[in-house]
Amino acid sequence: MKKFSTILTASVAMFLFSGVAMAEEAAGMTAGGHGLDYLAAGLAVGMAALGCGLAQGRLAGSALEGMARNPQASGDIRTSMMIALAFPESLVLFSFAVAFAALGKI
Repeated sequence: MKKFSTILTASVAMFLFSGVAMAEEAAGMTAGGHGLDYLAAGLAVGMAALGCGLAQGRLAGSALEGMARNPQASGDIRTSMMIALAFPESLVLFSFAVAFAALGKI
């Protein structure tokens, strides 16, 4: 289920931006083909979300396995897991900010 939600999130992000790109290109609202910038931004955010979901799933699975093997260390493992979950998530936030900066929205 985790893998499905990861792929769904990545797909929604990619198609959200690509839909805007194709609509602008079809309507001729952009000069010089800048509507495809939305497609690039959507792909960047979508791939980052996909990578984040896979990394967080693997991280949580490994942490739970470690807690099952050594219940006395579960507090330390949980703390380390929570800190480590921030790193893949920051990848998505940074790619989202870079995508909007590249589009000139920030």
